[in-house]
Amino acid sequence: MGQGQVWTYEGAPVATSGPATGLITLLEGTTFCICEASGDVRPGGAQGLFVRDTRLISRLELTINGEVPQPLSSQSHEPFARTFLSRMPPMPGLFDSTLLVARRRVLNDGMNEEIALRNMSSEPLPVTVRIGVAGDFADVFEVKEGRAHGDVNGVDGLTVTVDDDTIRLNREVGSHVRGASVTGARPGDSPLEVSASQLSWHAVVPAHGRWSTAMHVTPSLDGRDLIEFRSAHAQASGGRPGSGRPGVTGGAEAKQRLDDWRRQTPLVRASDARLAAVFAASTEDLGSLRVFDPDHADRAVIAAGAPWFMTIFGRDSLLTSWMVLPLDPSLALGTLRTLAALQGTKADPPTEEQPGKILHEMRFGMQASLWLGGSSVYYGSIDATPLFVMLLGELRRWGLERRIIDELLPHADRALDWIVNYGDRDGDGFVEYARSTELGLVNQGWKDSFDGITNASGQIPEPPIALAEVQGYVYAAYLAKSHFCAERQDADGAGYWAHQAESLKDEFNRAFWLPDKGYFALGLDGAKRPIDSLASNMGHCLWTGIVDAGKAAAVARNLTGPDMFSGFGIRTLAKSSAAYNPMSYHNGSIWPHDNAICAAGLMRYGFVREAQLACTGILEAAEFFGGRLPELFCGFDRDEFDEPVHYPTSCSPQAWASAAPFHMLRTLLRFDPSVPAGKLWCDPAIPARFLPLRIESLHVAGARVSVDVNEDGWSLDGLGEILTLVRSGRDPETALGS
Repeated sequence: MGQGQVWTYEGAPVATSGPATGLITLLEGTTFCICEASGDVRPGGAQGLFVRDTRLISRLELTINGEVPQPLSSQSHEPFARTFLSRMPPMPGLFDSTLLVARRRVLNDGMNEEIALRNMSSEPLPVTVRIGVAGDFADVFEVKEGRAHGDVNGVDGLTVTVDDDTIRLNREVGSHVRGASVTGARPGDSPLEVSASQLSWHAVVPAHGRWSTAMHVTPSLDGRDLIEFRSAHAQASGGRPGSGRPGVTGGAEAKQRLDDWRRQTPLVRASDARLAAVFAASTEDLGSLRVFDPDHADRAVIAAGAPWFMTIFGRDSLLTSWMVLPLDPSLALGTLRTLAALQGTKADPPTEEQPGKILHEMRFGMQASLWLGGSSVYYGSIDATPLFVMLLGELRRWGLERRIIDELLPHADRALDWIVNYGDRDGDGFVEYARSTELGLVNQGWKDSFDGITNASGQIPEPPIALAEVQGYVYAAYLAKSHFCAERQDADGAGYWAHQAESLKDEFNRAFWLPDKGYFALGLDGAKRPIDSLASNMGHCLWTGIVDAGKAAAVARNLTGPDMFSGFGIRTLAKSSAAYNPMSYHNGSIWPHDNAICAAGLMRYGFVREAQLACTGILEAAEFFGGRLPELFCGFDRDEFDEPVHYPTSCSPQAWASAAPFHMLRTLLRFDPSVPAGKLWCDPAIPARFLPLRIESLHVAGARVSVDVNEDGWSLDGLGEILTLVRSGRDPETALGS
């Protein structure tokens, strides 16, 4: 994903950006629009048309004869298009309205909108249709954090020019220029007037008739229209050229990909309609978050979440693609290839780039240099690099061909070199982090808020910090490399990396275990003292297998005890911790993906009831969110509030939250393939309330497998002769390759 390239999405409708706002979000890859239920974009908040991390349009308000239409409903079957229906207030002397307003909006290399008026009366109706327009070109971070308010007055570098049908907005920041051309159509004899702040049409809607017009918003990047850029790029890459200004009914290619996604993804048939709705919503949302590289049309990755994180994130994309392996293994391969192409090559303290390191995130906005290290690519993630190697190992277990493994192994080796030479800063065997500059993230694990890592006393520890779960990821990465060596008859390499893994496991269980508390420390601080908070991170350690078997029962008791388990899920931080706040981002909230990983860890060590408890809590919580799991929700006890409490700025859809139900399903099925070993372990442990259950077309080693589970037993079809079915759970000691 090189500089200047534009990625496209595929997927399903995105209904709202928050439960209490009534806002609607449309998505097309790195382009999204947040608007009112009427379709209006109102200044003063987070609404707008965003392209490549910049809000181009901060105001888009429709009036007819000086009045604002009254919203009726909005309809959508795709993530990139929506029809907004409104009515005008009744005419004087009439009880009912006689004028319907329909706005059909499509995101397709910009934004295109048709405005249609239908006159239900027997008299022709003269109308003046106006659309107020403004653009502030605010950075997405400014908007998200409430520091931009859509007021264009005084915006540095902003210019507005007009011609006979177009308002041209441009803003220059340093060497970057972003622009938006808002163009109005000229329907028939209806005159169009253009000023610096609005488009106006004067028309007559016939009795029992219809009148319509159209408006197009065309972004430009550094003086070149995005449509022209992508058309030229597509031709240079051997693809189809663009067709100039897209029509309102555009998006045929996107729709085709969406339909293909729906056909190929597994289908969950459940007697419990609420459970079926959760998996249907997750499937659709994951489709909407796919992003495609224009240089590689078949290479997709998952963006982190809508609306603020529609870009690739190392950790998020790696974990999400792991979780959705049964849906589409190609997402994991696309993620690995994309991250490999962006793997660090040099030591650059401001961006925290280092040779072999996997990025944290990529941004496109003009002011990206003001955030996270001063570049569009930032590498401040301590866990993405070992997760890269882990995922490659897991893909091999699911049947990725040796020739593709060979293509990616040099990148895995560079990642391992980073772990040893850069990640382990002091040579003690543990991987730790400390930001390089004041622009970097203070915390660089998945709990990356500034106060996301605390001692039990509430004190923020001094870096460098070695997180517990990161050591687990490194352990699994070492084992993956050992198995790659074994497959290539490299006995010395296999033995070396297996020894590295075992040594790390021994040291981890010695240094991180708190015998007086019965759980693992959240991490070690800069003085190698345990960070003694009771937190969910140790559930990730179960997932990777780094926990000694004799300590696993205590970990399971703590994760699912009343201090950590709310009834709807495992909290990020225990109630007994001084920093606990159920309404915080990382200090007592509940994250579905975190619970999915903890549940997988619990099941790996044989704690079936505890794994079922975590899965059931999250899946029941999803029912209260209309089937769509948010990024996180508040960690209040279920005994106190019998419905999960929303977290106000939670992303929805969000990639690993949408993936969590499928990872939980895999956990409850105890479904573990290993193509190198020629085996598939499966032994369903589905809670009775979800039975009977049928899962069709799980992707394994090129086969489509279906599983039926009911109270009397289970069956598996479609495996053929590819793998031998082992009707039991996989022993945790079998690790990755056997």
